[in-house]
Amino acid sequence: MEMSSIREGGVMPLFRPFGEKPIHVEYASVRPGQDCDMKSIRSLLQQAAVLAQLCASLTTFASTAFAQGGMFVPTGGMSSARSNHTATLLSNGKVLIAGGYSGSYLASAELYDPMTGTFTLTGSLTTGREYHTATLLSNGKVLIAGGYNCCTATTLASAELYDPAAGTFTPTGSMNIGRNNHTATLLNNGKVLVAGGSDNNGLIQAGAELYDPATGTFTATGSMSTVRSNHTATLLNNGKVLIAGGENCCNFGVLTSEELYDSSTGTFSSTGSLQPFTNSSRILHTATLLNNGKVLVAGGAGGHFPAAPLLVQSYTTPRREPLPSPAT
Repeated sequence: MEMSSIREGGVMPLFRPFGEKPIHVEYASVRPGQDCDMKSIRSLLQQAAVLAQLCASLTTFASTAFAQGGMFVPTGGMSSARSNHTATLLSNGKVLIAGGYSGSYLASAELYDPMTGTFTLTGSLTTGREYHTATLLSNGKVLIAGGYNCCTATTLASAELYDPAAGTFTPTGSMNIGRNNHTATLLNNGKVLVAGGSDNNGLIQAGAELYDPATGTFTATGSMSTVRSNHTATLLNNGKVLIAGGENCCNFGVLTSEELYDSSTGTFSSTGSLQPFTNSSRILHTATLLNNGKVLVAGGAGGHFPAAPLLVQSYTTPRREPLPSPAT
């Protein structure tokens, strides 16, 4: 936009939206003691009308900018640079940033406060980890599970809980095997489904287990039909969990297959496959449940590395048709 300084009398450009012609204002000034004739009053009214147009244009411009993708603005910086960490929205509106890598494996954690735009340190993890999961539980605590610590050359089976009220991490039960690049999904029954990932030997797993916050323990559940890591897990409206894509260890291939976990039976079953387009197999992608019940699968890498950009696809939750009424 362009603005010009105010002068006495004349014509000046006041506002120009990007790519448009400037709006010109013809104005007159009224000095103290000067008679306000009809010409001056008319000129002032015209100025008011143009300023109203200016305000409307600014409002439209801002609304369009946000509708077309919004904007990014700087906010406070973390206390430490991090990668492969987790970020979890807490019940109090703050965000827990935990672990990750910054030249060493981090045990530190911090809280982002959107009200002040600042990060503050909180309690530390019991062990440094990256490629772990962080899941907000129904009780407001956060389950940190698995991950990798290269300093000890260990894929971690350990898990811990973050208590926002106390600002501390405490150990909880350990998984049956160490996992990294796995998924952890909060189910409607309050338990957490942990699925897939790589173990301490670098082998990708098909197995899954459930964490029960009431007992603080992990128990094995049904296995996926294929081994997966770097996949996604999305809780659907019907309570099942959609597992999409991921990496297969057998030939370092990237998967197109999908399956559903049913918490009522503790089993996985095959469902539709990612669409058979070129590079439709995906790894390191995202899967987001939409308000219409579909799942948006976007981005990631596909085929063999490096991969070209991928199409955006959606998954529709199958409807459960009612059983026919018995004949009378």
